[in-house]
Amino acid sequence: MTEFLAVEGSETLAYEVTGVGPLVVLAHGMGDTREAYRFLGPALVEAGYRVAVVDLRGCGESSTGWASYSRTAIAGDLLALVRHLGGPAVLVGHSIAGGAVTIAAAQAPELVTAVVEIAPFTRKLRFRLGDMRVANYRRGASHLAGTTLFGSRHQWAKYLDVAYPGVKPVDWEARTTQLMAHLKEPSRMKVLQKMGSVSPADAGEQLGNVACPVLVVQGSDDPDWTSPRAEGDAVVAELPTGLGHLEMIDGAGHYPHVQYPQQTLAAVLPFLAPLTSVEGGSRA
Repeated sequence: MTEFLAVEGSETLAYEVTGVGPLVVLAHGMGDTREAYRFLGPALVEAGYRVAVVDLRGCGESSTGWASYSRTAIAGDLLALVRHLGGPAVLVGHSIAGGAVTIAAAQAPELVTAVVEIAPFTRKLRFRLGDMRVANYRRGASHLAGTTLFGSRHQWAKYLDVAYPGVKPVDWEARTTQLMAHLKEPSRMKVLQKMGSVSPADAGEQLGNVACPVLVVQGSDDPDWTSPRAEGDAVVAELPTGLGHLEMIDGAGHYPHVQYPQQTLAAVLPFLAPLTSVEGGSRA
């Protein structure tokens, strides 16, 4: 059942909560909705967690009139939801939300037990001479640019095809059709464009201030970086020593939690177990 949380006056966040146990909040990436966790969310509930999936500001069933779509603004929304639901919580963020959960953890350590960053845009983007020679990266970057600059659903569909290399989810056709219909609303596409043009520098500046354990999950074939492993290692390196850990999902692109939910779950559950058994108490 969809519920709504009022944030910043008249603006609202759409979310739903299922399960019993330690609280885990799942935040999707740009151009998506909370349905991005349609595989991972139920698996976490099955494992004994209380799972909240939220539509980011401007996405899904959330309202679209927000003043900012920065990672810092999204982090504030996630913390508001955790407070509303009676945290603390584990925050799981994909892509732009990976940066947002980093900021949330740094700003409110009392509310964040741990952080999982999936294919995160957490550090300031650094383009190097020769990056465009990497075919996979070149294709992804060109389609992202076409989407952000021109608001093209066609370019976004092409990007998604590259971002899901090889194996597609079982509901690929239906889900893609659903997303394209959602982005047909001008206000929704404008949100995607704004998110795509916002720098992740604010998240990178907070990496050194994070005080909780962090799991970074990267797909080995993610087209958003010339070397996904190098980007994951860099995120871990900028965290305080000993807090970060990188897990690679072989063959996955930018959406490992959708492409390979079981492998992603196998990385996430051992990370969460020693943290949430104390914080959350019984999982019954």
